[in-house]
Amino acid sequence: MTAIDWAVLFAWLIFLVSYGLWRGRGSDTANQFLLAGKTMPWYAMGLSIMATQATAITFISTTAQGYSDGMRFVQFYFGLPIAMVILSATAVPIFHRAKVYTAYEYLEQRFDSKTRSLVTAIFLIERGLGAGVALAAPAIALSVILGWPFRLTAVVMGTLVILYTTTGGIKAVTWADVQQMAVITASLLLAAIIAVNMLPSDISFLDAVRIAGAAGKLNVVETQFNWNDRYNLWSGLIGASFLFLAYFGTDQSQVQRYLTGRSIGQSRLSLLFNAVAKVPMQFGILFIGAMVFVFFIFIRPPLTFHPRAEKQLESRAEYSQLQSRYNEAFERRQSAARAIKSGHDAASLAEFRSSQKQLDSVHADAVKLSGEPDTNYIFLSFVTRYLPRGVIGLVLGVIFTAAMSAISGEINSLATVTVIDIYRRLKPGATDRQTVFASRLGTVFWGAYAIAFSALFGQGFGTLIEAVNQVGSFFYGPMLGVFFIAFFVKRVGGTAVFVGAIAGELAIIAVSRTTHIAYLWYNVVGAVAVIAIATAIQRGAGFSPRGASAPQP
Repeated sequence: MTAIDWAVLFAWLIFLVSYGLWRGRGSDTANQFLLAGKTMPWYAMGLSIMATQATAITFISTTAQGYSDGMRFVQFYFGLPIAMVILSATAVPIFHRAKVYTAYEYLEQRFDSKTRSLVTAIFLIERGLGAGVALAAPAIALSVILGWPFRLTAVVMGTLVILYTTTGGIKAVTWADVQQMAVITASLLLAAIIAVNMLPSDISFLDAVRIAGAAGKLNVVETQFNWNDRYNLWSGLIGASFLFLAYFGTDQSQVQRYLTGRSIGQSRLSLLFNAVAKVPMQFGILFIGAMVFVFFIFIRPPLTFHPRAEKQLESRAEYSQLQSRYNEAFERRQSAARAIKSGHDAASLAEFRSSQKQLDSVHADAVKLSGEPDTNYIFLSFVTRYLPRGVIGLVLGVIFTAAMSAISGEINSLATVTVIDIYRRLKPGATDRQTVFASRLGTVFWGAYAIAFSALFGQGFGTLIEAVNQVGSFFYGPMLGVFFIAFFVKRVGGTAVFVGAIAGELAIIAVSRTTHIAYLWYNVVGAVAVIAIATAIQRGAGFSPRGASAPQP
């Protein structure tokens, strides 16, 4: 990092926080602080929703997925357009017409207080863990790259988030996300262009695509059904649809975004925008990872991408032998890649795959010897070693604030649920001023919680993008089942749903412990279990359902 990079990094941090504070001014009432006075246009909501997905984890880990496992991870997002269309027709009008601050308020209108309390508790546990992961995971990687202590990095990020989120509420969060998405898109395009332009002069863009395809990095769709395969067409269309229905339809961090809309139509447009734009965006990010893979075919990659581990390896007795094996495999792979570029014959392809296997084996030995997984440092290594001065600072600044963007939305939603679903129920006579004060206090609390979680437990994450989705998949299925019944199954009441939600959570735990089924299917298991068990209990016990006339889309 040069002086120019540091200047760009801090300039971007100052700009984003200042912009959020400026945009969030006037958030002095509960309606303004929590729902932005319902004044948000569709594009601001849509970009904010996308920004919560395009986090630092997207930069760091999704590019690494493209590098190491190819583009098949894009299948994870195949269910998103389906979910967005369904939610636009159902959840958006129902929540708007119910005039609620949180999704869980609606559950008491439809069922009873204990069902609302249970789902509120599930959300606070799940999203609290998510906020900790969202802060800790990028802080680990950035602390190594920037040379800062990990805990200092987490504290700086968390404190900046608390500053503008506490001051401006959801309005500050949303408008900061809009700026964030614009710079994220520009930075990704710039990284892709630089990766391709830095290839040897005899390797064109089409050559790079051909080599990436031969290496199996452009394997977008896997049609074979396999319960244990995390990413295939079926897990993406079915399992991920359930995950996204739950995430965007029951998670307050997302519901709160489209509750800020000027109208039902504006909120629908924000979701439909994501339905159209999200899959191409993820495709592009994974493609960048594939291009970085091709780049490192012709530019020698480090033995391990973890900067600190690489230095430690150099002092080990085994380093010389590892480096020799690595150099041999690298030269073999590069020669085979040039042969593929020229003719793509079977012998060249076999040689390429053999050398790649050898290179992977040496790399695995190096990672094992160092004890430091390096998956989350692949893209960061490319950025810091090969991007121009100034651009390095910008990209790292964007990664830094992308993490802040995700955390700000999460602690804002956690504070909202804490105040609306707990504080105002315990103190029903609270004034508007007291509610705003409690909301700001809740924001500080959950921001401090995320910082404390990251400092105490944060240094044990693997692939970040998978860690986040796995955490959510343990909780989202039961939440989706509860809301499905609330919207569509009028004759099932609160007691049956309460028992069904607990049973659905237990079903997920049982499946995770006794099978190797891919985590996306947990969402299906949890939702189906809640619906089936709650319906059976209602019919068998003859409970009198409460809230039989739920608001309709």
